[in-house]
Amino acid sequence: MYALLHGLAENPALPPELLDRLIALADDELAGTLARRADLDRGRAVALARRVGEAAVSLAYGGRLTADDVDPAEWPEAALALLDRGAAPAAWARAFAVDPDPERRQRLAACPGLPPDVTERLARDPVPSVVAELAWLGPAGTAARLVAHPHLSVRRAVAENDATPPAVLASLLTGEGLPPARHCRVCAVDGEATEPFPLPGERCRGDHESAVGHLRESLLRHPGTPPHAAARFADDPRPLLRWALAQRVDLPREACVRLAADPIPRVRAALAENPALDDDLVRLLAGDPDPEIRRAAARHPRVALDVLVPLARTTPLGTGLLPRIATASADETEDLVSSAEPAARRLVALRRDLPARARDRLADDPDAKVAAAVAPHPGLSEERLRAMVVRHGRQVMTGVAANPDTPAALLEELARHEPPVRRALREIAGHPAATPPALLACLADARARPLAAGHPALPPAVLRGLLADADEGVREAAAANPSLPPAEMARLLPEP
Repeated sequence: MYALLHGLAENPALPPELLDRLIALADDELAGTLARRADLDRGRAVALARRVGEAAVSLAYGGRLTADDVDPAEWPEAALALLDRGAAPAAWARAFAVDPDPERRQRLAACPGLPPDVTERLARDPVPSVVAELAWLGPAGTAARLVAHPHLSVRRAVAENDATPPAVLASLLTGEGLPPARHCRVCAVDGEATEPFPLPGERCRGDHESAVGHLRESLLRHPGTPPHAAARFADDPRPLLRWALAQRVDLPREACVRLAADPIPRVRAALAENPALDDDLVRLLAGDPDPEIRRAAARHPRVALDVLVPLARTTPLGTGLLPRIATASADETEDLVSSAEPAARRLVALRRDLPARARDRLADDPDAKVAAAVAPHPGLSEERLRAMVVRHGRQVMTGVAANPDTPAALLEELARHEPPVRRALREIAGHPAATPPALLACLADARARPLAAGHPALPPAVLRGLLADADEGVREAAAANPSLPPAEMARLLPEP
């Protein structure tokens, strides 16, 4: 029964009187779905919040509840949500700043545009997690002030704040001009701080080893950290820091050269797709013995085509469009389409913005992998799509079924193919042009069945049967189908 109610809560065609009945019996999970409905007006939003208090938070974030609807004493979390949206009076912020619950003060610290006196009070909060939240999301001045906080959790939050000035980030990385930190999550377990549960693997023998490592990792990932300060860690003994460094897009070449010879494959893989690399280093990493690194080099946005095409021939690169192919010039695109190398033609066939002439030429390609890659491309005529199926059969049927321009008659033929092409059935089950006969065929496949059950072209008589399906996902999808008759929707709801 619950799957049916959840489906009804998602159904965009649910009549208003049935929506009211559903609100009256909502629980926490059902209320979360109802709170996202486009037709939930203010009166129904208040009724839902009174039925399930936890729903008030999502309703406040969604703009369905205002400060006039919310009493902070009754719905404090919703009040904090309105503060987070900048839609609550400053008096609420001042009240939460002295709330005895540190979790509420922490949530307040994450709110933008706090009054200066509230920010000042939160910056002096005795609980490090509250101050850390302020340091993480506060303005540049607040972050700079908190950089010398004695707890490393706060300093790490400063290191992750997008507004922290580069000079402050550099001082955190080097420690110059800062007093030593006195506390971290681990050493505070038996001390004065309030982080009672260290994460697995965290250590502190008085030097805050783990916390310092996490701080430096955050600093190396921060784009505002000066590159000359970050580059010093190219030879750091900790692989995690070298991995973070390898992802920076402003690395000096000397650091890139050292990282390209790193013994850890994950570091070299991160570097291989880094835009900071020059052509020589990309070529070097494209020849790495590790296939993951070669795949990463193929994702480099400026990899040379004379490097990329051989990679595509020898290394599985997946089915996604590569950045270099997506930005290929018109002349480069034409060269790839005309290439005698099937791997090159397949790379460019994954684009969905090809000129009509290039698209049609690839659709007529004798190589099945090339044809399958271009099959979902919009604009292909029915004649070409049918010719692809005749020429390559099952190998292209999934791509043809995914094409937005595939006509209903062809979808029906694909759905009736024996033996069934299961991936094609899943595409057909969600296709806007799918007809009842095609959808009925899709119901025979376990993974396509829930998709077909939610398709608005499915006949009401079939939908009624699916409401009692053994699969919970199918029942929910059928109940959410906008073609379900209102009388059937009403039958699924208990009487008020």
